Amino acid sequence: MIASDCHRARAIRGATFAALLVLCPALAGCAGMSDSMSTAFADPAKYDLYDCKQLETERKSLAAKSAELQGLMAKAETGAGGAVVSELAYRNDYIAVRGQTQFADEAWRKNKCVETPPPPPAAKTAGAKSAAAKPGKPARSARPTRTDAPVSTLPKDGSTY
Repeated sequence: MIASDCHRARAIRGATFAALLVLCPALAGCAGMSDSMSTAFADPAKYDLYDCKQLETERKSLAAKSAELQGLMAKAETGAGGAVVSELAYRNDYIAVRGQTQFADEAWRKNKCVETPPPPPAAKTAGAKSAAAKPGKPARSARPTRTDAPVSTLPKDGSTY
């Protein structure tokens, strides 16, 4: 009787070990699946009718969303149970944004779009140039300055009361 209990325990341990060997690679496959299936959460035809200007703003917006979600995921992972919170709260949105980014990039390449160059630095106005040309003069205040002369209460036309 004691020998059969020992054999049962050994058989249960062996079955548990075999189940873990089978399940671990399957679960590892699920973890990597989200990265390859990121386009499953995005509409492939969404950007087909966009022109280059619209695609450029959309790509910038998606890059900002992606960066924001990555920051939120990193911040969530710092707390207790943060990895789970990060996965539950932000991972699906992050995967959807990555899928949209892939489709936007495909449309960008298909339309042969080119990034618009950033605007040149703003030119100085004429008023700014003249103020910059005279650095020795102090700025003029809006209120008139007080003179040392006493203030007269007499009327300015010279008449008396």
